[in-house]
Amino acid sequence: MVKFDSPQPLSSGLTRELGLFDSTMMMVGIVIGSGIFLTTGIMAQSIPSPGLILLAWLVGGLIILAGALTYAELGAAMPDAGGQYVYLREAYGPLFGFLFGWKLFLVNMTGSIAALGVAFAVYFGYFFPALSTQNTLFSTGMSIGDTEISLSLSAGQVVAVLAILLFSAFNYIGVTFGKLVQNVLTVTKITTIIIIIVFGLIVGLGNPIELQLAPAGMDFTQILVGFGLALIAISWAFDGWNNINYVAGEIKNPKRNLPLTLLMGTVGISILYLLMNVVYVLSLPISEMSGVVRIAETSATALFGATAAQLISVAVIVAVLGALNGAIFAGARVYYAMAKDRLFFRRVGNLHPRFQTPAFAILIQALWSCVLALTGTFEQLFTYAMFIGVLFWVIAAAAVFTLRRKNPALPRPYKTWGYPVTPLIFIIALSGVLINTLIVRPVESFIGLAFTALGIPVFYVWTRKLNLNEQNLLKYKGGRKTDVAK
Repeated sequence: MVKFDSPQPLSSGLTRELGLFDSTMMMVGIVIGSGIFLTTGIMAQSIPSPGLILLAWLVGGLIILAGALTYAELGAAMPDAGGQYVYLREAYGPLFGFLFGWKLFLVNMTGSIAALGVAFAVYFGYFFPALSTQNTLFSTGMSIGDTEISLSLSAGQVVAVLAILLFSAFNYIGVTFGKLVQNVLTVTKITTIIIIIVFGLIVGLGNPIELQLAPAGMDFTQILVGFGLALIAISWAFDGWNNINYVAGEIKNPKRNLPLTLLMGTVGISILYLLMNVVYVLSLPISEMSGVVRIAETSATALFGATAAQLISVAVIVAVLGALNGAIFAGARVYYAMAKDRLFFRRVGNLHPRFQTPAFAILIQALWSCVLALTGTFEQLFTYAMFIGVLFWVIAAAAVFTLRRKNPALPRPYKTWGYPVTPLIFIIALSGVLINTLIVRPVESFIGLAFTALGIPVFYVWTRKLNLNEQNLLKYKGGRKTDVAK
């Protein structure tokens, strides 16, 4: 087996250009995408109670906060590019790190980027129907045996691809430009959401909120299962909270600023999410919320009239673009770290000579994301990958215990507040969510596990090839030395 030495932060080649404000805006911008504007109506199907919905968002925020406090210890101790990949590698070995990177590149991060690109196109098409996903540019079909395959391309898919390529280019040409774009989008996003919340509360506070926690016709088991499904939806809305750890190698004074970023970002996002849901339950009865996907537009229309839907569409566009830019920035750092460990193509571990960014990592991430956006496969892949994504959250959080035992001398400038209770809350709570998901959605869960397991033989083939190459190189060098001696 190839030995993998821990990368040294000062020799990674990346420069620390992200201050506390930059990193916080990066985290908030990545997390707040379209989820908060779409999730609650879906949750209302499994827990048809305003009180339960608000409780679920509060509990979900506290669970993620427990995870953020746990990851803060790991990030402050190992402030390197790659984040979660590094923690898994150090705690459990290179195989676990590789599997995390495997699913991140093939499904999770690139699937998220594709989904965000298409989400932007959907809302962009609200203002420009000719460029919407409903405008099909061409469609064709083909038969392979008894299987019919249809192929189509919409104007919206082209818009999605252009958005992915544009923001990849922003991050390609420099960290400074990438963070500037992120700061502007995130500040605009937060301001817009606060405006919606303030005016929503002003208009809607006259309406009562039914806070009962036992909806009619549901027993305790049904409520528990429904609550678990709601937490899965909330996990999707919070997805990306840990991505700021991926860019730890570019955060100034990461031993202080990374824990502060995780704390302030998680608390701030949780407050915004909870207040947005207060606006939803003030504006709509539960019967009108249940199953409504574009819940924010429905709520705004009920409070302010039909023209308010345009404001929500603008808010979603800004939110999605901020999440898209942040995901592109963060994801490439994981593949860069893998390449430095020789677990990805060597060129991915190179920095651009002028821009000092992991340019090739950004490029291949953009290309694969575009493929997923054009084929539409990201929707199925992302559904399967959410389960495995939460599973890796749990495994990485458990690394706090593993590394304290395995490497007690590791410098820990920040230690998890409330240890060991805080990481245990996160691990136990999300383990319950995972078990609930296995029971309710076994097919999607097992497909996600199977897809990740496919990376195991890939890992061993890759490392075996690497070992053989190293052995051949040593023989070659040995032969040259012998010839010189003669």
